[in-house]
Amino acid sequence: MEISTSCNTSSLSAYVPTTTNPWNEEKVNHIYRRLHYGASKAEVLAALQQTPEALIDSIVDAALATANTPTPSWANLSYQDFTDMGLDPDEQIQNNHDELGLDTFNRFLNDGLKGRLVLFWSNHFVTELDSYYCSNYLFEYYNLLQTHALGNFRDFVSDIGKCNAMLVYLNGYENTADSPNENYARELYELFTLGVNNGYTQMDIVETAKALTGFNAASGFCEPITLNNATFNNDIKTIFEQEGNWDYDDVIEILFTQKASLIANFICEKLYKYFIGPNVNETIISEMADIFVIDFNIANVLRALFKSEHFFDTLTLGTQIKSPYDLSVNFLKVTGFSISDEFKGGLIYLNGVAGQRLFNPVDVAGWQGNHDWINSSTLVGRWEAMQYLIWEMWNTNPEALRTFAMETSNNSNDPYVVSKSIIDSFVPKELHTITDYDIATDIFKYNIPENYYEAGIWNLYSEAAPFQVVLLLLHLVKMPEFQLK
Repeated sequence: MEISTSCNTSSLSAYVPTTTNPWNEEKVNHIYRRLHYGASKAEVLAALQQTPEALIDSIVDAALATANTPTPSWANLSYQDFTDMGLDPDEQIQNNHDELGLDTFNRFLNDGLKGRLVLFWSNHFVTELDSYYCSNYLFEYYNLLQTHALGNFRDFVSDIGKCNAMLVYLNGYENTADSPNENYARELYELFTLGVNNGYTQMDIVETAKALTGFNAASGFCEPITLNNATFNNDIKTIFEQEGNWDYDDVIEILFTQKASLIANFICEKLYKYFIGPNVNETIISEMADIFVIDFNIANVLRALFKSEHFFDTLTLGTQIKSPYDLSVNFLKVTGFSISDEFKGGLIYLNGVAGQRLFNPVDVAGWQGNHDWINSSTLVGRWEAMQYLIWEMWNTNPEALRTFAMETSNNSNDPYVVSKSIIDSFVPKELHTITDYDIATDIFKYNIPENYYEAGIWNLYSEAAPFQVVLLLLHLVKMPEFQLK
């Protein structure tokens, strides 16, 4: 059984570097792995010139300032619109989905915290693209995730329940006065705001479903779903002991008025598990909730968590298993490798094979993460994705491998230093023993005569150096430590 309580007892007070707990590359890499998807050596060294507080503020501020994806020309086009334009609607919708998938991948690479939070919220307010398969619905949903990623959680909840993707996925479009459907009402409480069996009853769900009726007016497939007053239930409803002829907006008002502290605690626990680790510290979550409940501002509670002694405690390092996107995007961020859009499409496919299909979590509860990312089949898929990426670099730009090794090791001519520097740039903590580094160094040395190393003849300008980096990386990606962040 997994231990649910964290061994990390550090506080939510701001981290202040000391001689015994210094501000160093390990901590900066920790920030970038958890808040972004990683950083290059140059980015890490530049970040060290800031204080921890200033760096966190710059990351959150940059996320708040990052613009949403520009609205594509097809954002409001339905299935019939494509047909009327003489296009194959199925082909066009698939192309649009591919376009948005590529945009999402690029934003993981370039948008820092905002890109990461879009993925987090897509796994909280879950919809499954396969259930609606409309590119206009997908873009509306994607835009909402971007708009509210660091904003007001109450507004987020209010908007997400009325978006077309959610109305189809959780059957809101079928919820009428004559034929009530409780799916969205149940998940609104159980998964989106309160948690399982936490502060609501089955009768609350039944009554809430009545208040959410009427969103089922649409003229055709992939057409906007709007409110139809004729199918709204006008009965008096009792929700959390409040009586009235409540509608959708009333539900949100009652929920956030009556259950604010429960909502704050539930969401802060999810944020904690995502950014800190699966084993929780209830005191920290309670203190986060005290901040969050004031105005439900997501950015404010994240600033407090990210600046804290708790976040920077060494017991936080290496406590999470990387998702498939953590693996591939982190690899690209750390190495600085550039890949084509076509190749990114290949990685999107392979990440799906490894268990993380964009906009298609496994079910309404989302990807559970951590140990669920790895089993006998997905582990092989993770290795294959990384090997695919490494060989692509060898085939298209081997000099980038040399450059990466030089920048990471400060152009050392010591194979041990080069190997250790490359490994340490990817793992949250140093390997357990020197022997682990020695084994990796022997692989890196390849078939170069030992006297070349002993005499200082070999260096990273050597012809074989890029292939030596390939061999080391192929070894590295199969290390257990590489799977952690």
